[in-house]
Amino acid sequence: MLKKILYWASTVILTLIMLFSAYNYFFNHEMIVEFFENMGYPTYLIYPLAIAKLLGLTTIWGNFSASLKEWAYAGFFFNTILAFFAHYMVSDGQHIGAIIAFVAVMLSYFTGKQVRP
Repeated sequence: MLKKILYWASTVILTLIMLFSAYNYFFNHEMIVEFFENMGYPTYLIYPLAIAKLLGLTTIWGNFSASLKEWAYAGFFFNTILAFFAHYMVSDGQHIGAIIAFVAVMLSYFTGKQVRP
């Protein structure tokens, strides 16, 4: 029972963080462009990254294919690691959100293997 609660709670937290991120990428584009430029990332990645996040969430919630789900979690893993280091290196104080997202990714992934194979 605890594993189910951990899975669903972490998956909901991951979903909320990624939806918030994708929302900002689409609807607060100028602010995100500024963030990307400050971190040294190319701004042409903003829309594809937002779409990838939405597709990853759809894959995880849809539970369509085990291999696609693995790729979605891998994408979120790398996204949160890179987000942490990007925010940490520019010292903008937003690296805590990336840590929370990383923990949510890991909890969702490992508990999901047992709860929702």
